Amino acid sequence: MPNAASSASTRQRIITAVLQIIGEDGVAAVTNRRIARQAGVSLGSVTYHFETQHDLLRESLLHFVREEARHFTELADQCRTDGIGMEEAASLAGQVACGTALDSAHLAPFELYIHAGRDERLREAAAEAFRAYDRLAARILTALGVPGAEHLAATTVAVVMGLQLRRLATGSPAEDLVDALLLLARGAAAQQAEQDQPA
Repeated sequence: MPNAASSASTRQRIITAVLQIIGEDGVAAVTNRRIARQAGVSLGSVTYHFETQHDLLRESLLHFVREEARHFTELADQCRTDGIGMEEAASLAGQVACGTALDSAHLAPFELYIHAGRDERLREAAAEAFRAYDRLAARILTALGVPGAEHLAATTVAVVMGLQLRRLATGSPAEDLVDALLLLARGAAAQQAEQDQPA
């Protein structure tokens, strides 16, 4: 199946190029010519694999999210098998945040989420992305024994993304993320303990 493998490789190079371009210069900089040049493919390959720019943006966003989901699923599995506590998990989250280079590929999703606010055709892709993040957050929180994990997942994702955006804009330390996650987890645990007390 060399043709299928070659086609998949070309498609992947195009998506990688799109994410790099968006991260470097924003969505407005995405043109077929620039994509072809950056990906090292023919101009015809870009239009062969993606009929419209909307298709390009959607698939690029979803590719990034799938890769992130795979990575964080592995972390969630480690949390479940290692039996680490809340403080260790929050510290691990901080280390991951610190170790994640906010390069052009990691800047691209923020650009795409903002663009989805202006282009409703991208909103379902953005919603799918956030559903994946929420599922992973709930899984990690559940593995840690945090009460109300499903309910807390979206808030946790919002805190992590907001602090990552703040880190990007200001260079703030990952310790801010650790403190915020501990605050959320401890607050949920305290609320559950209060509810469990006999009336």
